[in-house]
Amino acid sequence: MRILVVEDEKKINSIIVKTLKQENYGVDSCFDGEEALDYIFSVDYDAVILDVMLPKMNGFDVLKEIRKKGVKTPVLFLTARGNVEDRVKGLDFGADDYLVKPFDFEELLARIRAIFRKNSDFNEKGNIFKVANLTVDCKSHNVFRGETSIKLSAKEFAILEYLIRNKGKVVSKEKIEEHVWDFDYEGGSNIVEVYIKFLRKKIDEEFSPKLIHTIRRVGYILKVENE
Repeated sequence: MRILVVEDEKKINSIIVKTLKQENYGVDSCFDGEEALDYIFSVDYDAVILDVMLPKMNGFDVLKEIRKKGVKTPVLFLTARGNVEDRVKGLDFGADDYLVKPFDFEELLARIRAIFRKNSDFNEKGNIFKVANLTVDCKSHNVFRGETSIKLSAKEFAILEYLIRNKGKVVSKEKIEEHVWDFDYEGGSNIVEVYIKFLRKKIDEEFSPKLIHTIRRVGYILKVENE
């Protein structure tokens, strides 16, 4: 899952980005409202963390502009402006959540997970997703096939999380790249195929039923065959 952080305080921006990357999210960041629009209009982010008091264009105007253009990306305001009038304004403009600084990172991460659940088509409660005997805990990052614990790298987990949040849908290689990697990525053109191969070896090779399927020339789908 890929997140954009829009925060003009460089130290805070850096800490948020570092924390989100530790949680296996793909993360881009910028420092003013006009940059934010450029990023949001060029990438299909899974969420945007947006400050209100930004140079060049404030966060409220950024949100109004992207909603006017039909962009439905979930937005979480993270700001020092905590009075009721501002919170109401932010939510009425179309924000999905509003968190006031100073904040606790555990709460920020929980709110991000809640936004992902709210916007997922996968009707699953909590942070634990199940398909057949595959269990993926998106909070603890634990993965099981039946009773067998499976260790995944950060990027393998990020791809599996994207696949299972889109269970039953075909997702293209380009969509996986867009939602799992950020602009700092400098890998090869076959990087998704390589990681899918790694995932299959760990998730499917010694287990049944097989869950990761290739749809030739289209992409990949996580599902139980014939279900």
